[in-house]
Amino acid sequence: MRKSLQNPKIIKLTLPDGSLREFPMAVSGLEIAMAIGPGLANAALAIRFNGELRDLKTEIYEDGEFSVVTLKDEDALELIRHDTAHVLAQAVQELFPDTQVTIGPTIENGFYYDFARENQFSSDDFEVIENRMVEIIDQDLPIERKIWNRDEATNHFLSKGEVYKAEIINDLPEDEEVSVYRQGNWLDLCRGPHLPSTGKLPKAFKMMKLAGAYWRGDSNNEMLQRMYGTAWSDQKQLKAYLHMLEEAEKRDHRRIGRELNLFHLQEEAAGAVFWHPNGWTLYRTVQSYMRIRLERAGYVEVNTPQLVDRTLWEDSGHWEKFRESMFVTEDEEKVLAIKPMNCPCHVQIFSQGIKSYRDLPYRMAEFGSCHRNEPSGALHGLMRVRAFTQDDAHIFCTNEQITSETKIFCDLLMSIYKDFGFEDVIIKYSDRPQVRAGSDEVWERAECALKEAVEAADYDYVLNPGEGAFYGPKLEFVLRDAIGRDWQCGTLQVDFVLPERLDASYIGMNGEKHRPVMLHRAILGSFERFIGILIENFSGRFPLWLAPLQIVVASITDEAASYAEDVVAACRAVSLKAETDVRNEKINFKVREHSVAKVPVIFVVGAREATNRTVSIRRLGGKEQEIVALAQAVDTLAMEAAMPSLLSD
Repeated sequence: MRKSLQNPKIIKLTLPDGSLREFPMAVSGLEIAMAIGPGLANAALAIRFNGELRDLKTEIYEDGEFSVVTLKDEDALELIRHDTAHVLAQAVQELFPDTQVTIGPTIENGFYYDFARENQFSSDDFEVIENRMVEIIDQDLPIERKIWNRDEATNHFLSKGEVYKAEIINDLPEDEEVSVYRQGNWLDLCRGPHLPSTGKLPKAFKMMKLAGAYWRGDSNNEMLQRMYGTAWSDQKQLKAYLHMLEEAEKRDHRRIGRELNLFHLQEEAAGAVFWHPNGWTLYRTVQSYMRIRLERAGYVEVNTPQLVDRTLWEDSGHWEKFRESMFVTEDEEKVLAIKPMNCPCHVQIFSQGIKSYRDLPYRMAEFGSCHRNEPSGALHGLMRVRAFTQDDAHIFCTNEQITSETKIFCDLLMSIYKDFGFEDVIIKYSDRPQVRAGSDEVWERAECALKEAVEAADYDYVLNPGEGAFYGPKLEFVLRDAIGRDWQCGTLQVDFVLPERLDASYIGMNGEKHRPVMLHRAILGSFERFIGILIENFSGRFPLWLAPLQIVVASITDEAASYAEDVVAACRAVSLKAETDVRNEKINFKVREHSVAKVPVIFVVGAREATNRTVSIRRLGGKEQEIVALAQAVDTLAMEAAMPSLLSD
């Protein structure tokens, strides 16, 4: 019901174009959309009022900022996926009446719904489920929100055998209303918002896979059946996403890692990588490149202990925040933790001796080996591991140096990403999370400092509310790969808290002690994950400077074997990574085999090449070959294989 209009009031709404509209109190979002234009009302899916997404029929009683959400808006995807999850649940319960629904949230690129059922679903059920979902959409069932009495809601779901829904209601905060959404004869417990009817869904969805999931993520609870799906604004987006998944499967770093003999993982060391010679060569190339770039950027490299007494982690605040993720051991009645990050240890180095303002900024880097006790179910190849090495660094500086150091870091990061082939980078500004260290006043200072710094550095950014680090706000650097996937890698965090907790100080111009600001920063994030991203981005076809094996010298005849060894020696003399293939096999077989192994360059040599001191060059993916003098070929490829940072000097 509408609120009483005994004291009518005019409300003023500001639209996205800045114009002002006045309406009598109260007015629904749909009525406002109709007043703006019938076309907009027809396309309307929901509204956004004062930054909050709400149902289209929500009534407005106060002034504020107002916009209508249509399929063209980014907000629409969240609604589409949420509603598609509800349509899935309705279809499943209509087709399989013995099924209980539990929760069905949206996730990146789609949604899932957890079901409780004695019999097991299979992917063979997807077709009939999808067909039923289309029928529900075609029925254009109105979606209506109702607020129920808590006991009424509990009794309703229990009468239907929905014990999980009853448990959710029972666990709601006492002051939270019980919101139920009905579509046709089917309803679900949900906070919303939702579309006005099922007919608004674009039918651009597909069921993807099944998995097991414990109720509320607790292994002590019942195992449920989770159905994953994807949903988009139109068929074109759906097809593009499915194509991207096909490409991603072809580029899976675990498969390519096996094919190129780069690494493997096994249960005896879950979450840790066994690097093979080729993979370790790639790893060392990336690390050498980063070491050169950091040294030239004024960083000093350090190395800190793996095992550190819990007292340091307690002082820093990590024990309370990250204890469950730490590997812990005991020695002589002391509790030691394998370090999950490097920050507190770097403060210990900074605090040795007296630092002056003249020493700042002090840029300290470490290729720090860290361990975190990730759940076994979350481990995923190189992308999610327990043992990893960070390209970690901390900049100790003054307040006045935050802006200049932010710009220097952002420029360095963008240059490094470009060298690795990533030029499409998004910067996200993340402010204070719910769980954090430090006072609101300290956070306010840090947030203002970081925002001013990134703006002064003239970089565009998007807001990422509530996703800041434990100690302070941060910038997240998200790079986009060759098939359009986003990977969050680099970070920059402004921290006023840890220097205070660990009593770090420097002597200022006035001869007094001052607290430094601590900038936590990483570019790659972790070597393991970044190498996984590189493998998938290049699909194993690395640029010459990154390739673990750059050249294979393949002989045509036995007589050319000796010359092939001379060619490899000439390559290695200029640091090219080369090997011979002098097997008694036909040259086409050798070329095909090394092409499958994604070797960038093949030198084919026979009697003529040996006599003339030449090589026949074949490039990976190319059909033509070029005969070049050995010295010229080696010099050209040595220049091409140089690290990009060296070429730019």
